[in-house]
Amino acid sequence: QVQLVESGGGLVQAGGSLRLSCAASGGTFPNYVMAWFRQAPGKEREFVAAINWSASPLLYGDSVKGRFTISRDNAKNTLSLQMDSLKPEDTAVYLCAASRRYYSSWKASNDYDFWGPGTQVTVSS
Repeated sequence: QVQLVESGGGLVQAGGSLRLSCAASGGTFPNYVMAWFRQAPGKEREFVAAINWSASPLLYGDSVKGRFTISRDNAKNTLSLQMDSLKPEDTAVYLCAASRRYYSSWKASNDYDFWGPGTQVTVSS
């Protein structure tokens, strides 16, 4: 069973950048497909991006495509999300997630087995 902890959130102006990290422990990190989701107050959890075991990005959500980049370092058990050209509508709690599945759409919350507590990202206009 893997434990996940996110970091790197904060307050940034629109147009700025942030880099989120997710540290994994207690499991075999390369065995998991990893993803980022986000959840804003009063809204459903939204898929952001997913990456496969060999560090190739699988999917990006339409709202972040071309602005966000997902990556992972299997040697350091770390997942990252580089967020550029941030917009106020990117404001949310960002969560990393791990999946034990081999086949999936990768976009649904229930595709993932383990979750971190989240880190807050606030983008001011």
